[in-house]
Amino acid sequence: MSDLREMYQETILDHGKHPRNFERMSDAHRTAEGHNPLCGDRITIFVKVEDDRIARVTFQGNGCAISVASASLMAEALTGRKLEEAERLFGAFHELVTGSQAREEAEPLGKLVALGGVREFPIRVKCATLAWHTLRAALAGENAGPAVKTE
Repeated sequence: MSDLREMYQETILDHGKHPRNFERMSDAHRTAEGHNPLCGDRITIFVKVEDDRIARVTFQGNGCAISVASASLMAEALTGRKLEEAERLFGAFHELVTGSQAREEAEPLGKLVALGGVREFPIRVKCATLAWHTLRAALAGENAGPAVKTE
């Protein structure tokens, strides 16, 4: 196994076991709940938006290491970004885990590139994208409780 691949696995395991921003945000402006019925992953995303910028993202829920790590990495990556930047990052991340974009080409994604390997396991793509789809629903105000469909 290459050193780079090991580093990516360590990042996923670290965020899966010790997720960042794993808490209920009592003063969130927007929330949404997501559920992946294929594996049982459940997540609630809490978002605070100030001046067209994501001031903070937190989450709660349970799921596999990939689902939790993705939510943790997403919360770190999106905090402080403008809403349109968040949408572009969603697109780049989605392409990374579903498309042909090589990890090396995805440098602007930072630590999120650690999840690029899930594209080799299509059943795990839903785990990696659950938090992202749930965040999108929260930002769009589409969901305040029921399950969010995942792609």
